[in-house]
Amino acid sequence: MELFKRLKNKEDRLFSYFTMEVGLNEEMHTYSGGLGVLSGDTIKSFADRSVPIVCVTLLNENGYFRQALDSYGNQREVDYKLDKDKLLMKSDTTVEVEIEGRKVKVQAWEYQVIGSSGYVVPVYFLDTDVEGNSDYDRTLTKHLYGGDQHYRLCQEIVLGIGGVRFLEARNYKSLLKYHMNEGHAAFLTVELLKRLKGDREKVKKMCVFTTHTPVASGHDVFPKDMVIRTLGRTVPDDQFVNNELSMTHLGFSMSHYINGVAKKHKEVSNQMFPEFKIEYITNGVHSETWTCEAFKSLFDVRLGGWRADPFNLRYAIQINLSDIWAAHIEAKRELFDEIKKMTGEEFDENVFTIGYARRATSYKRMDFLFRDIGRLNRIAEQVGRIQLVFAGKAHIRDTQGKEAIKKIFEIRHHLSDKIKLVFLEDYDIELAKKIIPGVDVWLNTPRRPLEASGTSGMKACHNGVPSFSTLDGWWIEGHIEGFTGWSIGDLNPEQSDSEELKDMYYKLEKVIMPMYYERRDDFIKIMRNCIAFNASFFNTHRMVSQYVLSAYLN
Repeated sequence: MELFKRLKNKEDRLFSYFTMEVGLNEEMHTYSGGLGVLSGDTIKSFADRSVPIVCVTLLNENGYFRQALDSYGNQREVDYKLDKDKLLMKSDTTVEVEIEGRKVKVQAWEYQVIGSSGYVVPVYFLDTDVEGNSDYDRTLTKHLYGGDQHYRLCQEIVLGIGGVRFLEARNYKSLLKYHMNEGHAAFLTVELLKRLKGDREKVKKMCVFTTHTPVASGHDVFPKDMVIRTLGRTVPDDQFVNNELSMTHLGFSMSHYINGVAKKHKEVSNQMFPEFKIEYITNGVHSETWTCEAFKSLFDVRLGGWRADPFNLRYAIQINLSDIWAAHIEAKRELFDEIKKMTGEEFDENVFTIGYARRATSYKRMDFLFRDIGRLNRIAEQVGRIQLVFAGKAHIRDTQGKEAIKKIFEIRHHLSDKIKLVFLEDYDIELAKKIIPGVDVWLNTPRRPLEASGTSGMKACHNGVPSFSTLDGWWIEGHIEGFTGWSIGDLNPEQSDSEELKDMYYKLEKVIMPMYYERRDDFIKIMRNCIAFNASFFNTHRMVSQYVLSAYLN
């Protein structure tokens, strides 16, 4: 990366990164969840590592939504309003895209991500709320994942085509690669195809595609007649299959490098799209962002240079157990103070505490821990008290996800007085920074193989919090049983829910909780292993290095 440090001007930017959403800080709710937070972490590591890149996204002025919950767990979506004049710099550049034959003006707001060495990566938030646009067109960059299918199609035209035109208008003329973070930006290939007079091989050499999900709903598909009506006949006819356009297929077919986000996800993606060669680069998290203050202070003293090079976290294996525990207790206290402020509930730092915070959707099985409440109650009665911290939003149209949240609220009435459960509303970056470091074990129960990667467990390991998870996504790579955490079930693809439940309750009762309450030093050793073995690898500094070497310079 040293050779890139001299590349500071616009004309020196070699790469571009397009993403529908991005989570850069606590103030800007321009993301919905894991995909956007990962984008933000990636951009921060681009800056830290002086990668000559420019980033493009949508303004998402009203964000995803803020979540409000009543006493029964009913979710209400509350509008968010980005203070763009306070947080962003307005660009003086305006471009146009064609939507349904009319000209739609696109401007942008700039946010500068400044790396640890002072290198700046600009992030442009595209905005159609421009004088002269129709009332409808002015809303296209308001709502993240809002509106109907046509609204989403228009947004993706703005992102892909508008993004390419904006970068050209801003004089980024040395771009060699266009990285699509999911299919939302795949229309950029259509714009490049137009500029390169239909030369697909040249377009492919310029494009990189990262796919993030094996769940069908994560792959946008639009009817052919809608695409033609909205965009004209600009998309090659062979991209339409059964009178539909798959944005993932469009991006794949126009990219020379395609990757999934974990080793297992590569296998699943190759099964879903056998006509394409799909590699993998396992996700990571931005170490400095997701390490809590207590552990930052400890690492600064014991692991000099870890912020610039998280691989130094491997030396955590030498840190005293007492120092690990002291930092952890500080993180627990901070979380428990927040719980009291939000709910009035008093949590005890000496009680075994499990954390679960995910998007509320059916395949993530939010209620899995409670499938046998009688068994869970007996474990708490016989082994020791349990505290549970849950959080997560359901998509505005995901009725099953909303019901899952309500179910957690209902479950509270059936728990033993040895178990305390809270559900914290409006899960976001700010709340995640308190929940994840402040629990003793991080629970994750996705139905395999639907978890492409999962980064919350990576955030946990940076704070010495072991994962207790089904073997899917990143955890297949990060899991060493009884050393970095524990699995729920095994890798048998035929394993049933009941078998996973049996294993989960057994390990909780016979392995994890007895270790926590009776052999505390053994438990802290596992915490220390998480940092040394997992945090040192599952970070975005390593991830972006792989992108540069495998995808951008290839």
